[in-house]
Amino acid sequence: MNIAICSDEPYPIHDVAVQWLVDHGHTVVKFGSVKDQKEVLWTKVAIDAAKAVAKGTCEEGIFFCYSGTGICMTANKIKGIRAALCTDAETVRLARIWNHANVLALSNRLTSADLLKEMLVRWFKTPNNDARGQVGVDTLCSIEQHLSI
Repeated sequence: MNIAICSDEPYPIHDVAVQWLVDHGHTVVKFGSVKDQKEVLWTKVAIDAAKAVAKGTCEEGIFFCYSGTGICMTANKIKGIRAALCTDAETVRLARIWNHANVLALSNRLTSADLLKEMLVRWFKTPNNDARGQVGVDTLCSIEQHLSI
């Protein structure tokens, strides 16, 4: 699976994420500081990586920023993206089941290597098409199509 991975500033946790993804058979498509180790505006990198997921160039994404909040908010502005800011493996599981999340947003500051690995295991073990979340996801998609505020 092609996985978009991005961040606005370089952190060692990105190397852990990339290695884990590669070790588990994924192709990593790097954006922002994960690609070139230079700081970049969080909105720009989130838009670039989210567009890759929305267009299907990448099936899913793992996005980082200092708190995870800004990159998550920005990614969710792109039609078709359902980014979830998660801080533990159970929240990851629930975001996949109930929200059909296709982007995992994480904090550079708070995510340890062990926690990251737990969350990635849960992310890839939990399908993001569970019927239990479909009604809510359909509502989100309808909002994207019809609501303009």
